[in-house]
Amino acid sequence: MKIVKSVFRYRVLWAVLTVVLGFWEPLERLGGRHPASTWLMLSGWLAQSGVLPMEQASETVTSLAILLAVAAAALRTWGTAYLSSGVMLDGALHGERMVAAGPYRYVRNPLYLGSFLNTLALVILMPPGGAVFVLAVTMVRYAMSVHAEEAHLLQTQGDAYRAYQNHVSRWLPSLRAKVVEGGAHARWGQAFVAEMYVWGMAATYAVLAWRYNTILLFQGVLVSFGLSLVVRAFLPKPPTSAQ
Repeated sequence: MKIVKSVFRYRVLWAVLTVVLGFWEPLERLGGRHPASTWLMLSGWLAQSGVLPMEQASETVTSLAILLAVAAAALRTWGTAYLSSGVMLDGALHGERMVAAGPYRYVRNPLYLGSFLNTLALVILMPPGGAVFVLAVTMVRYAMSVHAEEAHLLQTQGDAYRAYQNHVSRWLPSLRAKVVEGGAHARWGQAFVAEMYVWGMAATYAVLAWRYNTILLFQGVLVSFGLSLVVRAFLPKPPTSAQ
């Protein structure tokens, strides 16, 4: 359980280390090869299989990446607006209240789902081996973090959270709300500021992806991430709770 809590507490650091390894793709580079991007590989596969001409294949992969980045930003912002930016950014587990409003009426973990969509958009810039590695590690990290969060909420909220679990899916969103609105109020301003990274990445993809330059896109992602770290220092902190 200590390992699981550590993964949750230092989740940003773990994510950064995973992404660095994904971009570096050490196995390919140690073999003396400079791997192509997943973006190029997917476009080439669609073209070679006869599904689409190369130009249309590239446009399709690019459009999908943009849609994933925008969907990730929208979903994470929606979830953060109801959870609060302080709780979302904190390294401690929180169980003072149970949120059953906004996206939490459709899926239990909209923030993790949004982050995974963001990761899907990001890995097209990586070599294929790095992309597979990042997706696999990310899924394991999210599973561990969700396990820790749900165990904590069951301990603090008891039957109320157990009933919520029985109605709302952990990962697969429902097309209609599964529980009655919980009464939480959305804080959209804080949410947009807290989710600056994902919106910066979505904007970078929407504007620059059509240049088909992975280095340029990666630079935009780095700038967005750097700005988000600065913003985090000024966002309100949640009240301290017992762990």
